[in-house]
Amino acid sequence: QVQLVESGGGLVQAGGSLRLSCAASGVTLDDAVMAWFRQAPGRDREFVAAITWSRGDTNYAEPVKGRFTISRDNAKNTVYLQMNSMKPEDTAVYSCAADRDGSRWPIEFLTPIMVYDYWGQGTQVTVSS
Repeated sequence: QVQLVESGGGLVQAGGSLRLSCAASGVTLDDAVMAWFRQAPGRDREFVAAITWSRGDTNYAEPVKGRFTISRDNAKNTVYLQMNSMKPEDTAVYSCAADRDGSRWPIEFLTPIMVYDYWGQGTQVTVSS
């Protein structure tokens, strides 16, 4: 049974930082791509960042480039999202996702929601102004 469990959400002031974690179990990640998506109230879920598990290639959405960093710890089967210089518009539910064989594609292709096989429940991030 595949599980993706997010943690690390919360309330932060504008300009502050948070680090989200996503622990994966029940799935082999060798060929996987792991990603973070977010969904703000009244808006569609959107791509934030992705990383190939084996090579560590990364891709970011334009609004978060230079502020957010995605990384992974292979030994812990965990992917992270370090969020710095946060803005009120970053407020959303952040979800972790896994594409179990996505590493065969250029990571820039792996932004659509439909690409991903497994999803976590999400964690709320609120940025106050």
